[in-house]
Amino acid sequence: MDLSDLNSAEMQKFYSEEQQRAMVNEMVAKLTSECWDKCITGTPGNKFSSSEHNCLSNCAQRYLEMSMLIMKRFQSMQ
Repeated sequence: MDLSDLNSAEMQKFYSEEQQRAMVNEMVAKLTSECWDKCITGTPGNKFSSSEHNCLSNCAQRYLEMSMLIMKRFQSMQ
């Protein structure tokens, strides 16, 4: 994509999409780090134990639910 060919509205849309991508990447990195540190207590093998799997699943679900709750709360304040 040649950015010099974009008009102002297209540039704004492109910038907004890139910001959203960066936010998603940051959220995935935080989720991975937080849940890994909480759920994986030893040296991982070639598969997660059932307790590790359940912990990771629950942790990720709670993290995403809280992220959505916080985003909705911020949107309602605007």
